[in-house]
Amino acid sequence: MAKPGQGRSDGDPNPFGWNGDRDVKAAIAFLRTRPDVDSARIGGIGLSVGGEMMLEAASETRELRAVVSEGAGSRWVGEDLARPGGGAQHLLQTGVQTIAYGATAVFSGDAPSPRLQNAAPRISQPTFLIYADDGVDTEDLDPRYYRELAGPKQIWETGTGHIRAATDRPAEYERRVVAFLDRALLPRCAERIASGALCAA
Repeated sequence: MAKPGQGRSDGDPNPFGWNGDRDVKAAIAFLRTRPDVDSARIGGIGLSVGGEMMLEAASETRELRAVVSEGAGSRWVGEDLARPGGGAQHLLQTGVQTIAYGATAVFSGDAPSPRLQNAAPRISQPTFLIYADDGVDTEDLDPRYYRELAGPKQIWETGTGHIRAATDRPAEYERRVVAFLDRALLPRCAERIASGALCAA
């Protein structure tokens, strides 16, 4: 799903994905109208800002039953200041980001989304966080989000660049993500999957 104002999507672009959870929830509502979709097995995969949007949506609706978020970072200065090492270590970048946040709020008319650290305790669905230590900007916040998650969770530090796990480690990415989604969305198969057996829906 493309963000508003990007690709073929209508609307004004917002590089931080503020209010993007509305688009995720609209997609879920559409899927729930389809006769070929089991509404109890709707999951989402989001990359970078898309991962942040998925996490926010998961904190607000149980209709999203599982989340894979890769490369999520910060969306407001409060999260920037919470980065490992403290705000002083990232002072220059935080200052630049603060200007960008303010300009985005003025020109897009969007208010900043809730801090993901505050949203994470409301996420009870199975959640898989994927991040890179040498990723971009504030991706190093993912372990902090992970600690706050309320539901079943797992985390993977890929050792690759920002959202590059699928291209740099395709076999491992597929194995990890598919196994996670199978466990989350096919609960009756969990024991067979854990033993290494295949399980059909």
